[in-house]
Amino acid sequence: MLDPRRVHAETDHEARHEAAHGTDYDAVYDTGRKAGYDVVIIGGGVVGLSVAWRTARRGLSVAVVDPAPGGGATHVSAGMLAPVSEVTYTEEPLLRLGLASLARWPSFRAELEDESGSALDYRADGTLDIAYGADDMAYLDELAAFEKTLGLRVERLTGRECRAFEPMLSPSVRGGLLARDDAWVNPRRVVRALLTSFEKAGGTLLPDRVTALSAGRDGGDGDRSSGVRLASGEVVRATNVVVAAGSWSPSLVPGLPVRPVKGQILRLRGPEGFLTRCVRGLVHGSPAYLVPRGDGEITVGATVEELGFDGRVTAGGVYELLRDARELVPGITELELTETAVGFRPGTPDNLPLIGPAGSHGVLAATGHHRAGVLLAPITAEAVVAFLTGGEAPDVVKSCDPGRFSH
Repeated sequence: MLDPRRVHAETDHEARHEAAHGTDYDAVYDTGRKAGYDVVIIGGGVVGLSVAWRTARRGLSVAVVDPAPGGGATHVSAGMLAPVSEVTYTEEPLLRLGLASLARWPSFRAELEDESGSALDYRADGTLDIAYGADDMAYLDELAAFEKTLGLRVERLTGRECRAFEPMLSPSVRGGLLARDDAWVNPRRVVRALLTSFEKAGGTLLPDRVTALSAGRDGGDGDRSSGVRLASGEVVRATNVVVAAGSWSPSLVPGLPVRPVKGQILRLRGPEGFLTRCVRGLVHGSPAYLVPRGDGEITVGATVEELGFDGRVTAGGVYELLRDARELVPGITELELTETAVGFRPGTPDNLPLIGPAGSHGVLAATGHHRAGVLLAPITAEAVVAFLTGGEAPDVVKSCDPGRFSH
């Protein structure tokens, strides 16, 4: 199996360059595989693999093309399943989508663990939203009032009550909110389990990169065939192509409004039980989060930087993350720093993903999930399978129509 830690920014840059400089879809000829598949999925992150697994289980022949499955944004993700604590005043459609997907996570997890034989380190102890200063607490009070108008289950806590939940919190914490229905999972374990389950379901993994789509061409017998061209020159035919390439999706379907949003993230290691639930905080208006794992790892994140595909870990980014996390949990400075990493979240203008038909005949999008790829993987997979099989996609996914920006 490919090492999921490989970063394929260089090869994706080459793919973007080729797609942007005149690759002619109508001039892509079949240089290799003749048989083809029912579905080819471009991208082996948590969204692409979830779609692939669910589709293969329905009996369709499925191939996933990715040179390093799970090596992109999913590998860097914290794995928060937190639609409640991430709600904002202008994103109610995203909240409804997140709540619908969160409700699907328990069965998604149970089936994935059963089929893969692997535990996902899934935890449903809620998110503790912390305020460090008076202004931060005022913001959380307003947010709690808004969340209650939406019928969300949040509990206002004093600083003392917050520390009763998490003794390692700073004595200076002013108060917070407990979002009891939020959860989190280890995304790297999810990827490994998805790869195992996908292969057991008869799926095929092609460790290559896609340089162009070959979509909607007449195969000579009246059929409109689709497919992808690989860096090797081979064209893989398929009835449908699903673009789940994250921030690199516009290089394959020009016009998709997806951009990279850089995020730097840290991983620390401490004693098991150092933190028992996900802690999010506002420190003088700056957001920070700490996500504990069952093995003592703590993920600290994450910066939000509009810098394109800048893959550098910067001293300033690491400093800011540690500074704000230390204000919330002073003891983290005693923990081992085990990893620094950068990921590129696929952002859209309205922060909703793109799920559904896109561009040419036979092409579907499953991209643009920004910070919520892990959370939204179950409902995205359900919707894409419905599109592929002629079923009915969940109503809540209608807001994610890729064509909404062209009206």
